[in-house]
Amino acid sequence: MTEPSQDDVTQIVSSIFDIQETVVFAETLRYKIDSYDFKDKFVRLAQNLELLGMVTRLEKSYDGLYLDISRIAKPKKKWLSKSFVPRILFVVTVIMVLVDGYYRTDFVNSLSFIGNPTEMSILYAFSLIGILGVHESGHLIAAKKHKIRTTWPYFIPGVPVFGIPTFGALIQSRGLTINRDILFDVAIAGPIAGLIIAIIVSMFGALTSPVIDNMLADELNDGWQLMEMNMPIFMIVSLEIFDKGDGHVIMSPIFFAAWLGFLITFLNLLPAWQLDGGHMARTLLGKKWHKIATYASTGLLAALGYWFMALFILFLSSRSRDMKPLDDISPLSKNRKKLFVVIVILGFLCAPLPSWILP
Repeated sequence: MTEPSQDDVTQIVSSIFDIQETVVFAETLRYKIDSYDFKDKFVRLAQNLELLGMVTRLEKSYDGLYLDISRIAKPKKKWLSKSFVPRILFVVTVIMVLVDGYYRTDFVNSLSFIGNPTEMSILYAFSLIGILGVHESGHLIAAKKHKIRTTWPYFIPGVPVFGIPTFGALIQSRGLTINRDILFDVAIAGPIAGLIIAIIVSMFGALTSPVIDNMLADELNDGWQLMEMNMPIFMIVSLEIFDKGDGHVIMSPIFFAAWLGFLITFLNLLPAWQLDGGHMARTLLGKKWHKIATYASTGLLAALGYWFMALFILFLSSRSRDMKPLDDISPLSKNRKKLFVVIVILGFLCAPLPSWILP
């Protein structure tokens, strides 16, 4: 593709904005533009220029608005760009989940029979991979709506039996994030989509989870064979629906899949770093307060006992660049600001709350 000339770029800009001044630098073209209704105009301009291999940023100065336009730097080829990587990671993750589901079912069956371990492990895999897959699909659909190119999801395998079988999934953006509204939309779509599936899985998981009597529960506790799990409010409600809220419930693999789904959703909704909630917080709070929210989130994780995750986020946030959209001047829309309040509430409902908060 032939690189556009200065005249070509000027013609594209002038078809959308009134150009008041033009300055030519070595690698950048700068245009002073009118500030009337610039938000939607800038989206059109940025998308048109991206197709030509150009990127534009909106800058605000004391004397008006400026467009800085330059060529998109070609990214270095990384191993994650290989097309076979997401397929291999997906297969490995599914195997880890199946192994984990088999052993979890085998343990629960030793207390109260819930089903064939092989069949339950398949249901477990469908449940857990389904939550993660729908979460990432939400991001993909929102990104496609806003004409942002992305990779396929990369599933991250974990450690079955002795830990958790997967650490979630992620996608990489291959396009430009134009403004705060678009960054918010892509960020919120994943957790909302995954949460809907997690709630459905939680209901089925509560139904399949057996309740054991007090004597057996005491024996297992004395032998350190049971571990008390902090549960989110969504899961507590699921148990109440099936009249299991007051009993000693043994998590079936399906219920544990829901627990992992809510945990991953809770972590993603934290207003920290480049998590989904972090992206949403960045659009509303700006760079400075987003950084403060990141520190507050790590403190919350530490208080809930998730020290490793708190340190992990703190470390990466100190090394990663700010997720700044091309137009960081236009504020987040009012409806999206209201949605952020809903996100805070959903994050609380997904949080694995300790008994001292919810006795």
